[in-house]
Amino acid sequence: MLSERQMQILETAKRSGRVQVEDLSQRYEVSVQTIRKDLNDLCDQRLLSRVHGGAVLSSGVENVGYDARRAIASTEKAAIGRAVADLIPDRASLFVNIGTTTEAAAQALLRHAGLMVITNNINVATAMRPYPEIEVVIAGGVVRRSDGGIVGEAAVDFIRQFRVDFAVIGASAIDADGSLLDYDYREVRVAQAIISNARHVILAADATKFERSAPVRIGHLSQIDTFVTDRCPLPSIRTVCAEKSVTLIETEAH
Repeated sequence: MLSERQMQILETAKRSGRVQVEDLSQRYEVSVQTIRKDLNDLCDQRLLSRVHGGAVLSSGVENVGYDARRAIASTEKAAIGRAVADLIPDRASLFVNIGTTTEAAAQALLRHAGLMVITNNINVATAMRPYPEIEVVIAGGVVRRSDGGIVGEAAVDFIRQFRVDFAVIGASAIDADGSLLDYDYREVRVAQAIISNARHVILAADATKFERSAPVRIGHLSQIDTFVTDRCPLPSIRTVCAEKSVTLIETEAH
């Protein structure tokens, strides 16, 4: 059984994706030791997973809700989006797939001219549609209600018709060995098709992705040309980037 405070902490994690010990201690006017015990109890029941300074919603099988994902590291995602946009010249063709960080990149691309954007993300298509300098091509397939992503074999077949200059992709989790992971195998199939049909692949993912796990493998970091993140805390990831000639851009470093 959970206490009233533990249930409230769990609801907060569901809304925002993560909770911090110091914030909870101040909110409930209890010691950090008490909050740590609450978090440990929730982790013992596999409702949360501990990370440095707090906990995240346990998400080894199911993704965090879309609105919560948008709220997680929103400032960092905006900076990543701007860095991604700086890599893409005017009059380029590109894929943009599903994800809140790829959406941040799409927002940063709105001032570009002469772009052709192929996407399976309704949110990206909606944001870019009013801009006359951007041609938007949207994939067909099954629309996922949770986030507006278009998935399925029809979307895969559609993506395979193109060969573009750039791809901007996301991942739900990144393992220490460089594996890129997601939750929905249908989305993974689309992401794999995008990687295979772009000349330069950009992975846009914030540092919280190193704290998470997901069951379906998209591919490996070695398949990426440029990895843009706010910070890379794992030496093993830096090693993969160095050995496989993956350009690592950390926005916090700038």
